[in-house]
Amino acid sequence: MAEEEPKKVTETVNNVSEPSPSLPAPAEKAVAAPQEKPVAPPPPALVPIVAKEVEEEKKEGSINRDAVLARVETEKRMSLIKAWEEAEKCKVENKAEKKLSSIESWENNKKAAVEAELKKIEEQLEKKKAEYVELMKNKIAQIHKQAEEKRAMIEARRGEEVLKAEELAAKYRASGTAPKKLFGFM
Repeated sequence: MAEEEPKKVTETVNNVSEPSPSLPAPAEKAVAAPQEKPVAPPPPALVPIVAKEVEEEKKEGSINRDAVLARVETEKRMSLIKAWEEAEKCKVENKAEKKLSSIESWENNKKAAVEAELKKIEEQLEKKKAEYVELMKNKIAQIHKQAEEKRAMIEARRGEEVLKAEELAAKYRASGTAPKKLFGFM
């Protein structure tokens, strides 16, 4: 009898189209034969649910399969679109970075050129400044030389005039006459 019970349980599991006429039978046999160790029947709630799901799958199998395939196709398409979008964004970012990099290098080159030109002009100005400083020093030296020459001429003239005045004074002393003009007052 114990052999029949597992067969009935497997029949109900294997033969899902039969709702559950065999459920009361195992319970009656288990009660009728208390000396044998009864096999616990499957819970009544599980068998009907499994049977209903299998029945629904058979009835709506092609509809569900089409819906699932359509959903999978849609998900596949959406993932491809997302991948394409990411790739395009990546391309745009790389392109922008490349352009920004080229602009930055252009800017650096132009700055370096301007700084080199500025340095060149500063060097030219320093050269010109040095030339002008030397020129001005030469002018100052020339002015100093001319001033010294003029001082020397004045000193020489003064010395000549002093000698001349001494000679005239000696002449007037020797002759005993007085000069006609005294101190420029007469």
